Amino acid sequence: MEKLKKKIGSISFWKWVIASIIFRLILIYFPKNLNLSSRPEVSTPLTSFRRLAEGYWLKQSSMSPYAGSMYHGTPLLLSLLGPLTVKRIEGQPNHLLYSLVSVIADVVSAMLIRANGQNLQLAYLRTLGSLDLVKQIEGSELHSSGDVAALIYLCNPFTIVACVGLSTSPIENMVVILCLYGACSRLIPLAAFGWVIATHLSLYPAILIIPVIFLLGRGPDAPPRKLFLQRHQQKGRLNQSKLPPGFSWGPIIRFAFWSLVWSVYMLVLCGISLKQFDGLWEMFKSTYGFILTVEDLSPNIGVLRYIFAEVFEFFRNFFLIVFHFNILFMILPLAIRLHHRPCYLAFVYFAICSMLKSYPSVGDSALYLGLLGWFVNELSDMQFSLFFFCGYVGVSLLSPVMHNLWIWISSFFNGTGNANFYFATAMVYASLQIVLVVEGVSAMLNHDRKLRRLITGKPQDAKS
Repeated sequence: MEKLKKKIGSISFWKWVIASIIFRLILIYFPKNLNLSSRPEVSTPLTSFRRLAEGYWLKQSSMSPYAGSMYHGTPLLLSLLGPLTVKRIEGQPNHLLYSLVSVIADVVSAMLIRANGQNLQLAYLRTLGSLDLVKQIEGSELHSSGDVAALIYLCNPFTIVACVGLSTSPIENMVVILCLYGACSRLIPLAAFGWVIATHLSLYPAILIIPVIFLLGRGPDAPPRKLFLQRHQQKGRLNQSKLPPGFSWGPIIRFAFWSLVWSVYMLVLCGISLKQFDGLWEMFKSTYGFILTVEDLSPNIGVLRYIFAEVFEFFRNFFLIVFHFNILFMILPLAIRLHHRPCYLAFVYFAICSMLKSYPSVGDSALYLGLLGWFVNELSDMQFSLFFFCGYVGVSLLSPVMHNLWIWISSFFNGTGNANFYFATAMVYASLQIVLVVEGVSAMLNHDRKLRRLITGKPQDAKS
């Protein structure tokens, strides 16, 4: 019976995968891709297809791709995706090849998410077996977290519009997921490759180093080690075979070695690509420097744009430090509290970065919502689920309306439009993510407390 259920579930999963691919292809054939590539929610100065095409044109014209302050991506994207911006197939939509690459990237990401989710669920079940808690959960239904997470990512409207809108977000998300998959599967060269490329493309995935260290040193997500010690102390004997492995530095040293190898390799390739211009310094200044200084104040769904458009120039550097260090200040406390759940820690980190990064897009939300699907069983008691769903739907519908209202009023009434219309939706969007992180961390900690109560046999109290 269990095998039949798994077979039916697998067939249903692949039906949804095929349906999502067909839906993407249908949208690609709409005129001008529904103009999604021009939406500030989809394309940012770092992920815009138009800017990628501009950078490639400059390079083909023997000029620096960073001339003119249009392109701020990496030479890697320019070399791999740049040719697709000019290739055409007669009788087919423009940029069809680029769109197909985005579709393939989404499907590969979903398959990696599924495989990693299955690994996490197996580790979760082994943990329950080690704690002798299998009988306590036999009455509860365990969902296939790998399938759920993959479908959340693949069928998410944010993922779809990022793909159809010719954004580079699908590529960036794919290498991030590749890093996590490599770390969970103990494929150290693959994990190092994913981390180096993800950091090279977007800078913010650099904080992924903390979850990767925990994954390689301790293994996939599991309850705290003290729960195992507490369980076996109750039995009066300590079975070392059932204890989770201690922290191991060997895989981390190998990861550092491979990260160094891949980093040197990438820098050499970038140096060769830019040797006729100003070299690597120009790349760092136009990519990482552009991210950290928030030079472009064109509209997006983040809160930094509006703040730096209004702040006095004298205070600009102060607020730059405040916003960027805001992310860094959260790394250590969260790592201490969630060190035993590195993949969930990665979800929290990416959700925080999506709130506070310089140029956010809906592709960032698509990534962390997909990672959240890995923990569908642990977060079954999470509160405000309907609130989050309605909030994300409301923001998705109101954001383009408020943006058009601002632009149209400015166009027809001599610049009298109010940017607060659009900024209000950005504030709601950031607030939703804040509540999601807080409630998500609280729900995961409550899950660990529930396991502790099952071990000790204590009833649930009001405080917990």
